[in-house]
Amino acid sequence: MQTAGLEKASHRRIAGVLGMLGALLALMLAGAGPASAHATLDSTDPRQNAVVATAPQAVTLTFSEAVSLSSDSVRVLDPAGRAVDTGNPAHADGRGNTARVGLKSGLANGTYTVAWRAVSEDSHPVGGAFTFSIGAPSDTSVSATALQGAKADGLVAALYGTGRTVAYAAFALLAGVAAFVLICWPAGTARRPVQRLLMTGWTALLVSTVAVLLLRGPYERGSGVGQAFDLTLVRATLDERIGTALAARLLLLAASGVFLSLLVGQLGQPPRPLPAKPVEDDGHGVEGEDAEDTEAAELRELEQRAAERPQRETRLGLGVAGLVLTVALAATWVGADHASVGIQVWLALPFGILHLIAMALWLGGLAALLVALREGVGAEVVDRFSRIAFGSVAVLAGTGIYQSWRGLGSWGALTGTEYGRLLLVKSGCVVVMLGVAWISRSWLARLRSAPAEAAEVERAEVPEPVAVAAHSEDPVRQAQLARQNAARESAGRERGLTPTRAGLRRSVLVEALVAVAVLVVTTMLTNSPPGRVASEVTAGTAAAAPGAAAAAPQTEPGRTVELKLPYDTKGRTPNAKGTATVTLNPARTGPNEVKLALDGADGQPVDVPEVQLAFTLPDRDLGPLPVALTPEGTGRWSGTAQLPLAGNWVVSVQVRSSDIDQTTPTQQFKIG
Repeated sequence: MQTAGLEKASHRRIAGVLGMLGALLALMLAGAGPASAHATLDSTDPRQNAVVATAPQAVTLTFSEAVSLSSDSVRVLDPAGRAVDTGNPAHADGRGNTARVGLKSGLANGTYTVAWRAVSEDSHPVGGAFTFSIGAPSDTSVSATALQGAKADGLVAALYGTGRTVAYAAFALLAGVAAFVLICWPAGTARRPVQRLLMTGWTALLVSTVAVLLLRGPYERGSGVGQAFDLTLVRATLDERIGTALAARLLLLAASGVFLSLLVGQLGQPPRPLPAKPVEDDGHGVEGEDAEDTEAAELRELEQRAAERPQRETRLGLGVAGLVLTVALAATWVGADHASVGIQVWLALPFGILHLIAMALWLGGLAALLVALREGVGAEVVDRFSRIAFGSVAVLAGTGIYQSWRGLGSWGALTGTEYGRLLLVKSGCVVVMLGVAWISRSWLARLRSAPAEAAEVERAEVPEPVAVAAHSEDPVRQAQLARQNAARESAGRERGLTPTRAGLRRSVLVEALVAVAVLVVTTMLTNSPPGRVASEVTAGTAAAAPGAAAAAPQTEPGRTVELKLPYDTKGRTPNAKGTATVTLNPARTGPNEVKLALDGADGQPVDVPEVQLAFTLPDRDLGPLPVALTPEGTGRWSGTAQLPLAGNWVVSVQVRSSDIDQTTPTQQFKIG
């Protein structure tokens, strides 16, 4: 009766954990609607490069999606580089995709620079700058250090990235080991090494989550690590999408602590064997005894199944609770990253969750398998995990291909963007893991085809432990005998590691080491803008050869410069390939008249659905400064560009020839 009561209480606790996990998962996925990946600046008031008659009272920015703001997200600098904004920008009229900051009164005529920094819905910092003029344009000497870009402090970025990597690894360890013992090796929960793996995963995920929560504020704002414990920044982080995800993860870790206690406490206890029944002689002879023995054996088997039923039900309940917990934890990453914004969010969210879970089952299961082999498990356990690993690899391949297509957008992005190059590195690591996994399967086949070797392992003689006399009062002697017993047990386990098992364990260890590299690259991928929306201006500048500056057109102040930028969107429409010609006059600091012409491969003007023109000064961390273009016929536009400083500028022309085909050629030029 007491056992039945404990079982009912255990089932109620499991049901309670399931209810909590379901509620948290619903909160995480609620409101994850479509959005465009990475916020872009759609419009400004005053308009970019505009000349207004009187000083405005505020500057308002409108983005393509909701953004999070800090106290210095928008700064306005006068021609001398002095701040003229009132600080503490806020959303205009409560709209999440806007930022407004007030201006001081009595502003003089001249050109003003607006530097902005925000956090898009996919949790990545974005930034830029533009200019407007009061009365008339003027020269400006804005200090580059006063401008706020979208780069984080180096130490903070390193610690933040490390925390995210540890979190991925800890999730894989926690979920993968739990799944391994539930599906492949239930008796493993009673082993100390397995329990240490579970607690290591849980503790590492808790510590890394707290670290990421504290570092998120300095990471977004570009401040130092000393601001990590600023409660104001922590509160601001909790108001963001990623802060909500981190808080939910902490609550889920509390629930996972209950789950682990149930897993070890319930699954780690084998069912009690039934007591042997005495044999009674009823005088029916041998045939009667055989019939009664058969009937007694069948009855005993039924009783044994009935005795094991609570254990099976507990295992099933723990399996369902573990699944819900794993899905909910995976959602804390997917719900605040690339999958939560962009195209096909309704499909990207579940695919992202499946990708993370498959990764955890494979990589975390490898860690558990290493311990299981060390503990001398049979081939049937390795067989079960092999089937799980095969299914996980299939899911990883399918979801990974979809994520790659969604994030890249074009074949050129594979080598032309940081996201694409990291994806190639990750794919290479996964291929290496598959090769090592194939070697592991060959070792498993050897183990499966060598039952004599397995039997030899089971019959390996282990010296009997030295008994410690109960009446011994010498603590030194007791400690010495205890060490001898431990050494004998360890030696017995090592003898059980036959050549076949040792080979399998080595290949699994190599597979696990490569998995660490995969986790590191995965973290770098999540911190990189998707190739579909990556800044081609930055990529083109970073990829430029050292001689690019010398080869760039050299212009003298006050003269017109013409820049020709060949483009190819890889589309199939007639306007997909051609040349963009940018003409600047007078090609010096201050306002410049800009003309843009798009000509197809045949030299004739072509029309495109969208074209954008921008200028960046990489050496001074200024820009991109977009140019408002006015159509002047087919394939022809004009506008005014404010270039406030001298130096090596980069012009970029974003050309979109269809709904999905676009490219952004860049070219460097110099103004004095």
